[in-house]
Amino acid sequence: MADAGTIRCGIGGWTFAPWEGTFYPDKLPKKQQLHFASRQLRTIEINGTYYRGQTPETFAKWAADTPEGFVFSVKGNRFVTNKKVLAEAGESMRKFFDTGVVELGDRLGPIVWQFAPTKKFEPDDFEAFLQLLPKKDGSMAFRHVLEVRHASFIDPAFVALARKHAVAICYAHHHDYPEIADVTADFIYARLQRGSDDVETAYPGDELDAWAKRAAIWSKGGQPSDLPLADPSAAPEKQARDVFLYIIHEGKIRAPQGAMALAERTGAAQ
Repeated sequence: MADAGTIRCGIGGWTFAPWEGTFYPDKLPKKQQLHFASRQLRTIEINGTYYRGQTPETFAKWAADTPEGFVFSVKGNRFVTNKKVLAEAGESMRKFFDTGVVELGDRLGPIVWQFAPTKKFEPDDFEAFLQLLPKKDGSMAFRHVLEVRHASFIDPAFVALARKHAVAICYAHHHDYPEIADVTADFIYARLQRGSDDVETAYPGDELDAWAKRAAIWSKGGQPSDLPLADPSAAPEKQARDVFLYIIHEGKIRAPQGAMALAERTGAAQ
């Protein structure tokens, strides 16, 4: 077995007007932006799928625009996670997968299920949701991520459920949302959301150095000692893990430069 998993650093989406002439070359046609971005970064989080359905043709086109080894993460649709009773999300979940996510093929990375900041942890209902998550489609295995935003999830019972169902808890480096760095799956998913447009690389260099060190620890099967845990008593199984790091949200104008600078520090640059 490899000593360490693959580390990928990326951004959210690829269409953003302030990136034109700063990240993208001047006058690069919009239809070529994904082609360009996917050759500077090893992963991109697709956010549009959270708001609206796509088509199999669209997913196939996105896959065809990207190079071998590139991976998308995909936000699950909001109509799935915004259910008052999550156990009733099955039909909405089927509709999401019916949009053709599997057309991404080997470019399909983690699927992220983002919950509203008002959604509280209700163990029985949340486990019912986890039981709805499909594990695979034919030979294609799915990797699922839970992005929770209410403090009630800082609970060992939540960590235990995520571990039981082998889904990852998104570590969110955010000003308002809870930070839960417990490792619960065979991969790591982190969204770095405290960047600044006033910093050339979104995060200062010393902070990027610190994130690169944490990424290395994660990739080798550990948990960084300086990040908050919901259940400090339960250590994860020691194994190599793939790591997905996204610079996103705040500091968005500089996010591509930040992701590339972080990739250089982790040895994961394109």
